[in-house]
Amino acid sequence: MSATLIIISMVAYSQDKVLVAYFSATGTTKAVAEKVAKAASGALFEITPKVAYTSEDLDWTDKSSRSSIEMKDKSSRPAIKSRVGNMAVYDVIYIGYPIWWYVAPTIINTFIEAHDLKGKTIIPFATSGGSPIEPTVDALRKQYPNLNIKEGKLLNRPSDATIKNWIQ
Repeated sequence: MSATLIIISMVAYSQDKVLVAYFSATGTTKAVAEKVAKAASGALFEITPKVAYTSEDLDWTDKSSRSSIEMKDKSSRPAIKSRVGNMAVYDVIYIGYPIWWYVAPTIINTFIEAHDLKGKTIIPFATSGGSPIEPTVDALRKQYPNLNIKEGKLLNRPSDATIKNWIQ
């Protein structure tokens, strides 16, 4: 009887519905998210800010730039254009983002808080010019202790094979 339960459990896991949600300010994370969605046979959802970021907004060297101001304010929640309408059907959520100031951009918090992710497996992935992903995952786990947030993966210019191996 227990062997049957294990087989049933394995079949259920292989049929999990996957969503790849991502925020990409410059297109770098978008390209990776598309590869992740393909490898995971998942649906793709772009986390789009209600007000698009300009190059001036993204100037991290300017303390008065939009991104600098948002990242300094832990309560910042930039508005998003839309939500996933059928989140209940997904079991596994990959969340992709560029790393800003050693954490996920605050728009990722907006996305997480706009959806009921309890009971789902959340797998972060990120792109970065030089920061590791581990502090971003630690920060998300600390902020959302009731969510099942797994280890993340830094995916800078990954090959299809690298992504496929990670997904498996």
